[in-house]
Amino acid sequence: MVLKKQIVTAALPYANGPLHIGHLAGCYLPSDIYARFQKAKGNDVAFVCGSDEHGVPISLRAKAENKTPQEVVDFYHNLMQETFVRMGIEFDHYSRTSSKVHHETAQEFFKKLYDQETFLTQTSEQLYDAEANQFLADRYITGTCPNCSYEKAYGDQCENCGKALSPDELINPTSALTGNKPELKSTTNWYLPLDSMQADLSKYIESKKGIWKNAVYGQCNSWLKDGLKPRAMTRDLNWGVSLPVPDTEGKVMYVWFDAPLGYISATKEFMPDQWEDYWKDPNTELIHFIGKDNIVFHCLIFPAMLMAEGSYVLPNIVAANEFLNLEGEKISTSRNYAVWVHEYLNDFKDRADEMRYVLCSIAPENKDADFSWEGFQARVNNELVAIFGNFINRVSVLTQKYYEGVVPEANNSAVEEDLWKEAFWFVEAIETQIVNYQFRDALASWINLSRLGNKYLADQEPWKTIKTDQVRTNTIMHNAINLAALIGVYSKPFLPATYSKLAQPLKIENAPLEYSALSVPSGTQVENIPLLFQQITDEEVTQQQEKLKPKDLFKLKPMIQYDDFAKMQLVSATIKEAKKVENADKLLQITLAVSDDEDKTVLSGIAMHYKPEEIVGKQVTYLANLAPRKMRGIMSEGMILMAESEGKLVFVSPESTIENGSEIA
Repeated sequence: MVLKKQIVTAALPYANGPLHIGHLAGCYLPSDIYARFQKAKGNDVAFVCGSDEHGVPISLRAKAENKTPQEVVDFYHNLMQETFVRMGIEFDHYSRTSSKVHHETAQEFFKKLYDQETFLTQTSEQLYDAEANQFLADRYITGTCPNCSYEKAYGDQCENCGKALSPDELINPTSALTGNKPELKSTTNWYLPLDSMQADLSKYIESKKGIWKNAVYGQCNSWLKDGLKPRAMTRDLNWGVSLPVPDTEGKVMYVWFDAPLGYISATKEFMPDQWEDYWKDPNTELIHFIGKDNIVFHCLIFPAMLMAEGSYVLPNIVAANEFLNLEGEKISTSRNYAVWVHEYLNDFKDRADEMRYVLCSIAPENKDADFSWEGFQARVNNELVAIFGNFINRVSVLTQKYYEGVVPEANNSAVEEDLWKEAFWFVEAIETQIVNYQFRDALASWINLSRLGNKYLADQEPWKTIKTDQVRTNTIMHNAINLAALIGVYSKPFLPATYSKLAQPLKIENAPLEYSALSVPSGTQVENIPLLFQQITDEEVTQQQEKLKPKDLFKLKPMIQYDDFAKMQLVSATIKEAKKVENADKLLQITLAVSDDEDKTVLSGIAMHYKPEEIVGKQVTYLANLAPRKMRGIMSEGMILMAESEGKLVFVSPESTIENGSEIA
């Protein structure tokens, strides 16, 4: 077998919110399965990703939360990186576009294109918000989509129909900063001349016919048919990668120019002395995993950039998936209608593989798919527990009961020949389907191995033959143990945590992902394997369904009198210290300065939203005369006021710093 050198990339997640299951199903889970499989087959794989930390949405969130953009991206970068680790998404390197290496890489790339006069320099009239004294980048502008009439489309893309847009195409454009109608004002930017590159791009796209998915190839052809136009690669902003060109203060690179370069900078950080051996070797396969909304950027704009630079490999495969819906509706981060991955991992501790299995089983590979909690329950209970878990458990129990864990010798018959012929057929299917990016089918072939094992045990009935035919029982159990080992080895790409639970007991830690070479020899001491999975209960399903029900942002509670309100003593206070409460995932113990000489202790359930060190020095609103309450053995003296927005808790703070203890009325 010829070994391959591959760069596998997963789309850089945008660092202005947490990850939801749609992100996993569409991009990160399939890329992880693919990279794990290729590494297990001995191929040389660099699997890279990182947080996309520039662009207007981050600036808008920072403005709304009274934070700096860096504070926003730091929070979400750390949250996403931790979530990936907990979900078993095993990047070789997870970077971020605010890193020094990335800025240097992007600037070097831009400068080469600038020096060789690739860019068109154009002065044009751009939308400008006079009140904010700022040019409006695409995402600072909203309006009506000319394609579907959605009234809240952004200036670069309509999130309702997915059409890529330019700000001048919007109907009734409005500034997202002030709500004013923007005016036109002259500014100079640098454009990538996609029109003059169309012939080369068309030839490149045509070479992918029959290789790329029809939806990917078709969308690219649609763009080419309409005719490509020059596209600005710079923006009038302060947050982003600055231009390595004189007299360009207040301008940065377009986020879709610098973001794909994050794949290169992440590889540089991972292997600083060898990265060019991957990115500039024509024998390297570059494979992108993305969602369908990013096709144009990965299939046309990024290849155009790489062509213009001249020394990099072009993408071989762009594995773009469709969208995952939730309980029959589109996932909406603005409505908090999503299954947030970090919350799932908190609610279902140590059960990442269950979600990996279900999302892979319904992967939106060729059309939109739907996730439901009842479907999740059915897949886990009826497949992971009842088929795979059941087979492994039966083999383990019988091996310990009859042989004290020692693998018996076999005297195979035609029955076993048929067993392994069918088993190897399924394994060949798994391998073929993974390399063809058919992960849903590959998982189905894998679970069929467990179905085969359960049928073999049911047909051969070793619990009966043990009483009449020891030799036959030895053969049955030898083959059952080896089939369990085969299933365990091939679980590694799909269910890495489960593989870890099977590897040592079945002695398959160093077993190759090569079924013809796999064997657990007679005389091997295998260990008891505890139950791998638990049933998902109706109560757990109901709890998750309740979380999805719409919550009114404002629902009037029963009327109170002014005297009731006047009883509350609301004052300003500053957080002096904060630390996590032991054995309490959600609680922080906070020391508040309410005056120069008086501190108060408050327990607040915000540990999933803020790290202790992030909130020290924050001025907050403190309900001082709430009756003290002991929690976790600690007396909490009052309450800090919080507001909930898009699933995130935010502090209710004064507009500017005021003296601690100031009355709020």
